[in-house]
Amino acid sequence: MNDEQRKWVYLFVLAFVWGSSFILIKKSLIGLTPIQLGALRTFIAGLFILAIGFKSVKKIKKHHWKYIFLSSLVGTLFPAFFFAYAITGIDSSVASILNSMTSLNALIVGTLFFGIAFKRIQLIGVLIGLVGTILLIIESSSLNPNQNYWFAIFVLLSSVGYSFNVNIIKKQLSDISAMSITVGHFIFLIIPVFLILLFSEFFMTLELTPEIKTSFGYLIILSIVGTGVAKIMFNKLVQISSPVFSTSVAYLIPIVAIVWGFIDGEKVSFLQLMAGTVILIGIYIVNKAK
Repeated sequence: MNDEQRKWVYLFVLAFVWGSSFILIKKSLIGLTPIQLGALRTFIAGLFILAIGFKSVKKIKKHHWKYIFLSSLVGTLFPAFFFAYAITGIDSSVASILNSMTSLNALIVGTLFFGIAFKRIQLIGVLIGLVGTILLIIESSSLNPNQNYWFAIFVLLSSVGYSFNVNIIKKQLSDISAMSITVGHFIFLIIPVFLILLFSEFFMTLELTPEIKTSFGYLIILSIVGTGVAKIMFNKLVQISSPVFSTSVAYLIPIVAIVWGFIDGEKVSFLQLMAGTVILIGIYIVNKAK
């Protein structure tokens, strides 16, 4: 399988994994607070990644570390907490819809801060995808008028962070492996998130009730698959494609998340499905030309 084929496989696998992550966050929050979820998600993922890939740290050169540090903050640490807080105020499917702003933000950030050129057709595709996203937001807000949309700010902040992250990886970290980048992230993060858990008195107040055990089950899946494995795959996707292509996964994620939300009892309308189709058209146009 060549890189052109592989990038599409990665895109759709990541869309399914991260689209499923929103409902896993929602289920994990039943027995955990947002701060506990964010810290535990990062800590468990860190243990997993360091256990399977620590040897990859040897490939990281001195000049890489500052970029890996920045990437770990904006692409891993902050979003883990921001999404946990967001889903306490808005539906998981709505959060995933707002996250689809990432592709447009990546285009803007790449142009303004990293000097990465883009084609006019890519901008057209991103704008079409954005139209589909706006339709989804409008329809979702009408279906769920009682939600606190101020919590959407957390999703938008994560989206900007992801946009910087993909451009940092593409511009500064393309010469090392995706595993090395991911291992580097968790070398920086695993101790701080453990300290967050410690000072939040998580270990003192933990009671293994049936509710907590169920939340832990969802959290383990979220941490290992949705954070650990997916991070490696996404870092590789950025390296073999472009920031715009790799972040276009954010346009597919809402479709998966809406299906899970419907299964979980969240409202889904025909207009949401039509908007999802518009989003897919936008992704096709963005990636029509190499």
